[in-house]
Amino acid sequence: MTIWTPTDDGFADLTSHDTFARGAPHNTFARLRRDDPVHWTDWDAGQGFWSITRHEDITEMNRQPQIFSSARGIRMEDQTYEEYLARRTFQETDPPEHMQTRIKVAKAFSKPVVAEFEQDIRGLCDEILDIALEKGEFDATKEIARQLPMRMLGRILGTPDEDLPWLVEKGDALIANTDPDFTDHVLDQMTTDEFRMMPFNSPAGAELYQYAKDLMAKKAAAGDTNGVLHLILQPSKDGSVITEEEFRNFFCLLVAAGNDTTRYSIAAGMQALCHQPELLGQMQTEDIWDTAPDEIIRWATPALYFRRTATQDVDMHGKTIKAGDKVLYWFSSANRDETVFDDPFRVNLKRTPNKHLSFGQGGPHVCLGMWLARLEVRVLFQELSKRLKSIEATGPHKFLRSNFVGGIKELPVRVVPK
Repeated sequence: MTIWTPTDDGFADLTSHDTFARGAPHNTFARLRRDDPVHWTDWDAGQGFWSITRHEDITEMNRQPQIFSSARGIRMEDQTYEEYLARRTFQETDPPEHMQTRIKVAKAFSKPVVAEFEQDIRGLCDEILDIALEKGEFDATKEIARQLPMRMLGRILGTPDEDLPWLVEKGDALIANTDPDFTDHVLDQMTTDEFRMMPFNSPAGAELYQYAKDLMAKKAAAGDTNGVLHLILQPSKDGSVITEEEFRNFFCLLVAAGNDTTRYSIAAGMQALCHQPELLGQMQTEDIWDTAPDEIIRWATPALYFRRTATQDVDMHGKTIKAGDKVLYWFSSANRDETVFDDPFRVNLKRTPNKHLSFGQGGPHVCLGMWLARLEVRVLFQELSKRLKSIEATGPHKFLRSNFVGGIKELPVRVVPK
């Protein structure tokens, strides 16, 4: 059985969520990298946009936030300025404002602090795998990939374990707001104007915000200062404090992005194990753990793109990006760029160097949770590989219906434990 390969005709509609429900259209990205690396797309549902598909270009542009701004939204969809202000997180800000918020919570996600979670993560993996592998046949996304990030989310936020399934369900409704398997309010299939001031234009944002308010009230009454939420509420050096709206959006971001991206990295890694049997043997017998997590995350590329907005006219590859134009950095294309990655459609657990862009490396918006994601992926696959004789797919996997978050939402597998 061969590993998954793209099936698009090379001219896929990048605005369509249905396109990505069949997996990222890598034949289209390959054509654009080769023939049209700064590609304009007209869009009936909003202002058109430029697609940047080469690794080298995205890396360079990522270093220029003064020219390619995050402060007008990071998704393809248009927003009014009023909507932008209501929904924005520190992801949708530029330096120096971005750093003022980031500094408050950066320590909680730093490499040394995250390293202290390793034993907790290993214990959670033991519990999760004990239950899942006993089933023999199961949906690996649901029974394994979804479980670990969900439980770690509770440790980071300081929430009760019994609340976690509900939190993750609401996080799914936010970040997968284009997939009817995750929300009743599908963004491109109904009018969602009444929620336009909520994060991700979703009613789940209001529910999560109310939860966060109640949680912080309980923690304050109990004198509980554990968890990253307490840090974000502390005054900055200049004495300013986060607004209620900013806190709401930050909480929603943590619940959605902090869970989904690692889930889909784990799911993609398990899909690779099913289709490249040699990977399991490498995990069991070879010293690959310094490089394997980044390769699994490259293969997954959960964040398919991030948008920027040009602040001035820029000439690139014979095209002129005009001030005010939307520009999409397609990380999913960059991570399969054959000029950077040898044999990019194979998972190579020893790949080094591995200059993947899944964490938005090279600019001020590098992923806050990258050390935690790497640690969770490493420990999960260390513990999984110890327990397996074999793993195989028992049916086709299903992708999320989203052109923003890429992930395998269903992965039926059969395992033979040791």
